[in-house]
Amino acid sequence: MDFSGKVLRRHGTMLAVALLVSACGGVPLTDASGHDAANGGWTQVWRDDFTGTAGSPVSSALWRYDTGTHYPGGSPGWGNDELETYTTSTQNVYLDGRGDLAIRPIRNGRGTWTSGRLETHSDFQPSEGTSLAFSARIRLPAGGQGYWPAFWMLGEPFRSDITDWPAAGELDAIENINNQPTVQGTLHCGTVYVGGPCHETTGLTSTYNLGQAAATAGFHTYTVVWNTNPKRIRWYVDGKLYLTITAGMIGTSTWRSTFGHGFFILLNVAIGGRWPGNPDTATLSGQPMLVNNVIVAKNPSGSAGPPPN
Repeated sequence: MDFSGKVLRRHGTMLAVALLVSACGGVPLTDASGHDAANGGWTQVWRDDFTGTAGSPVSSALWRYDTGTHYPGGSPGWGNDELETYTTSTQNVYLDGRGDLAIRPIRNGRGTWTSGRLETHSDFQPSEGTSLAFSARIRLPAGGQGYWPAFWMLGEPFRSDITDWPAAGELDAIENINNQPTVQGTLHCGTVYVGGPCHETTGLTSTYNLGQAAATAGFHTYTVVWNTNPKRIRWYVDGKLYLTITAGMIGTSTWRSTFGHGFFILLNVAIGGRWPGNPDTATLSGQPMLVNNVIVAKNPSGSAGPPPN
């Protein structure tokens, strides 16, 4: 999900084993050898299983909240004409007591919306010759028209310069609009807001069909694998590959500027905006996106396939 104040949103059919993890980030889970052969060489280095009392907030050691209608200095509506105001309220973002994070948009009596948006404190990047995977097990919301849930990543330079989009890079592991049966994976990159190597504002993108309305399809595992040898990014749903983008597709210099730094993870449910359109009279309030876990894993192979589900 892009949201620089200058960008037009895409149209509707649109770690060396030294992983870079900040001091306030997740807990490394490694064995003495540095990898786990039983899991295809993958070792978890960061995860959240969202365990806790029903109604409690997320871990402040792992996550921080985005609040309001824009980043400081950015355009209202997160650059996309979205309608929601993000809050820290446990009405919008909370643990459900069954091992899930719930991000729940709510429409009040005046017709205005609140919702939730989280970022990891940590940034993640594979060292040369290794691979990195971002995975989340998610059930999408049943709200209908205007709902826009996402699991995605932004390049670390964006933290200090919100105008650095799309150059800092954006990896959308999964977006869904309006409870459609398709989910979308996308890369945004380059230095222009229209056109360029990533065909902005749409980005380089593809869809995966869940086979039924997203909200009734249950939990699925959405994964992005960042390989360094060869240089490529691959998108999976439940271990099934549906999109590959290589360095050759965007050029060596663009690849270097896009992936020469770490990325942080975001989870949110937006309401309205240029891509999904605004809610209508049938749109439901209070329908949560449920996230069972978020995992970052590393592999000593630079061309590794996805971790096991």
